[in-house]
Amino acid sequence: MRKPAWQDEGQDPDYRFTLANERTFLAWVRTAFALLAGGVLLFEFAQSIGPRILVLILALGLAVAAALLGGLSYVRWRANEIAIRNDRPLAYSFVVPLLAGIALLSAAIIAVMILLSR
Repeated sequence: MRKPAWQDEGQDPDYRFTLANERTFLAWVRTAFALLAGGVLLFEFAQSIGPRILVLILALGLAVAAALLGGLSYVRWRANEIAIRNDRPLAYSFVVPLLAGIALLSAAIIAVMILLSR
């Protein structure tokens, strides 16, 4: 595999920063897989809560969120690598509040569905 051109920019950073950035990327990917697993589990095993269409919409929403987070995690990792190489500050990420909003909204919808199913 060919080395990306941006890896020739700036100076090679201290490997600890590169590895920390990589660990953060892997944490975002694990979170994406957890969202996907939650969507699959909700779709497969949430037979007794809420209208089935609402369960389907929520499960699809979690799957889409997982796909977006997987892609955004690479974009964030790459931007951080370039910033570290060029000794620039790291950019603000809207992904953290977005992910928190997705978790809050999903939990609220599931809680309401559980309450209404009793």
